[in-house]
Amino acid sequence: MALSCPARVLALRALGLGDVLTAVPAFKALQRTVDGRWRGARLVVAMPRAYAPLLELAGVDADVTDASGLDARLPGCDLAVNLHGSGPQSHRLLAASIAPAGHMTAFANEEAGVDGPAWRDDEHDRVRWCRLLGEGLDIEADPDDTRLAAPHGPDGGGAIVVHPGAASGSRRWPAERWAEVVRWATAHGHRVVVTGTVAERPLAARVAELSGRPDLVEIAAGTTDVRALAGLVAHAAAVVAGDTGVGHLAAAYPTPSVHLMGPVAPDRWGPAPGDHRVVLWHGTTGDPHGDVPDPGLLKIAPDDVIEALVGVPAR
Repeated sequence: MALSCPARVLALRALGLGDVLTAVPAFKALQRTVDGRWRGARLVVAMPRAYAPLLELAGVDADVTDASGLDARLPGCDLAVNLHGSGPQSHRLLAASIAPAGHMTAFANEEAGVDGPAWRDDEHDRVRWCRLLGEGLDIEADPDDTRLAAPHGPDGGGAIVVHPGAASGSRRWPAERWAEVVRWATAHGHRVVVTGTVAERPLAARVAELSGRPDLVEIAAGTTDVRALAGLVAHAAAVVAGDTGVGHLAAAYPTPSVHLMGPVAPDRWGPAPGDHRVVLWHGTTGDPHGDVPDPGLLKIAPDDVIEALVGVPAR
């Protein structure tokens, strides 16, 4: 559906780091449309404010309304774009922000009384949101357009960045296995930085301790905002991460990266494709929100990760 120029376009993505990163191609496409067909319109993104620097790094000039969930208060708009989900709650939240003559582009939901493209469960989020823009607004979007600009890196860049955490237990590879990878890296002259949230700092410290060389490991968990994390990843020698937001961040740069996939298939939630990315997955699926490591994830051995890292130059 081609629209005349709206004055304000509001896009909703009130989710976590990886979720925001999978919407970057759609955000870029909206920005191009604002710069062209909708020249003079203002783009507003409702998302966690902590991730706002990602928009700047993506070349998206948008106002940010802080939204970490669906209890947020949204500003008024002429066009609302639901990049959050297909459920009635997000549809109704956006509908309440639209001017009387405005429009909402969203996936169809009968309960919310919303007509639109059909939701597909077997679709990667990057593809899903680009398809919504194409079918709903006649906006061309490339789901592989994930590249971000690189912030200034930390002093002494070129580390192997290890990210052992994940939002759920089923996507967390055991600390002992991460420690084996760290032990190999330090023994081969690599500087190692272990990242994570504040809550994951004890996990990062445990991985360093189990490696046997905690004196050679830098614990960055809980000390970096998203811009600093992006700089660390962009200037790393390599990044190793599970099925988590840092994996998607690594895929936004030409940094070599190794991705450990467990209960969710790579074509549903994996990184954007690239020759410098190694995706380890044993072909099984399970509960992405489970409390214990997924059996498929446990099939990945430390030697699999180390083999993928062989050849990364120590700096």
